[in-house]
Amino acid sequence: MIDLGRHSLLGVLISAVDYAGAVQQILAAALEGRPLAVSALAVHGVMTGYLDPVHRRRLNGIDLVVPDGQPVRWGLRLIHKISLPDRVYGPELTLKVIKAAADRGLPLYLYGSTEKTLASLVACLERRFPDLVIAGREPSKFRRLNPREKKELADRITHSGARIVLVGLGCPRQEAWVYEYRNLLNMPLLAVGAAFDFLAGLKPQAPPWMQKKGLEWIYRLTREPRRLWRRYLLLNPLYVVALIGEALGLRRTPVIMPDGLEPEKSHG
Repeated sequence: MIDLGRHSLLGVLISAVDYAGAVQQILAAALEGRPLAVSALAVHGVMTGYLDPVHRRRLNGIDLVVPDGQPVRWGLRLIHKISLPDRVYGPELTLKVIKAAADRGLPLYLYGSTEKTLASLVACLERRFPDLVIAGREPSKFRRLNPREKKELADRITHSGARIVLVGLGCPRQEAWVYEYRNLLNMPLLAVGAAFDFLAGLKPQAPPWMQKKGLEWIYRLTREPRRLWRRYLLLNPLYVVALIGEALGLRRTPVIMPDGLEPEKSHG
């Protein structure tokens, strides 16, 4: 198990963990009934924080931000000389957490996406994990909830008996959600990205060899060019340029923390 703390990558604090380290933190919080905000960031997620200081503050208020993309793992090696054995891919982390929850009888709550996707997801998960308990599911309203709706949602999740919430709203909305709800729910909240679609069998994943070489973005771009071209063709080169600038000491993006929290100076 690897857990080497959090380190700044373009001003966003990334947790230098492996799958075992991440799952251990999530399970401990679920068993103890305490809040834990979790996200898995690839290049796009890191760049949303780099370009938007307000969102960077939110990201740095999330307890566990794992290196979802290979370029993020490589960034930790380049800037901080940390060599992790692999990335911590969001859908794979989600599967490991689901299996651990099923093995330990920890109920899940599924929030986000559409009712159609959730129905397919539940059917697939129940076939794959017969012992899994799904305490509830709720699709996104695709808008920001007002304070009353926000409290009602938190109450529904709490009263469902869930011990872990999986959140599939897409980046950066899901990161904003786990940040905002982390003080309302005494359980781990996992922003899982496209995992709902992948695990429900609604979208194909890139071949393993492309994932290993950091080429998953090419696969996804060919499948959804109109939606994703800006994300990959503009942000990926900017990430490389910004990372090289930081590695050469030409620029250091400040770590912005939520009010009341301090940067982890020992971890850069």
